[in-house]
Amino acid sequence: MSELAQTAQEIEKWWFREYMPRWVAASSGKSGEGDGFITEYWNVPLYANALGTRAWLNTADDVRKFLADQQVELQVQHYDHTTIPDRKVVAYNKNGGSIDVIWSRRRQDESEVRHLAVHFEVAKLEDKGKGQAWRVIAIQSEDNNKSNALDQIFAQIF
Repeated sequence: MSELAQTAQEIEKWWFREYMPRWVAASSGKSGEGDGFITEYWNVPLYANALGTRAWLNTADDVRKFLADQQVELQVQHYDHTTIPDRKVVAYNKNGGSIDVIWSRRRQDESEVRHLAVHFEVAKLEDKGKGQAWRVIAIQSEDNNKSNALDQIFAQIF
């Protein structure tokens, strides 16, 4: 397996096995964790062009507020879990990559709360003296499309 394939697997494992379950538990209110955990995954500063925000989030408080605003909206609508109709993980090099994903945010009865496609830029950065760790450095979304296929949402030219 190539070094880039190993990096893509590392990103995939970190994202879908570590980050996603924690995000869902916190955002559904099941863990009681709130928004405090997010700076373990999202970098400061963070560029957000998603869900009505288009700005650099320059402080940990800005990043937590961006998540908290999403959590409140989801919890009011009885958000329970997320299904993933399509996803793509790309490793650009051993320290950088991206995750493209379609989120179908759902209630316990499987009715949909929100459907959106999101692009996350990720980088392996120094983690406050603990070594290297993956962090989201930018988020962009498209939430006006109900397609379940990334190639029908994000435009690509090759």
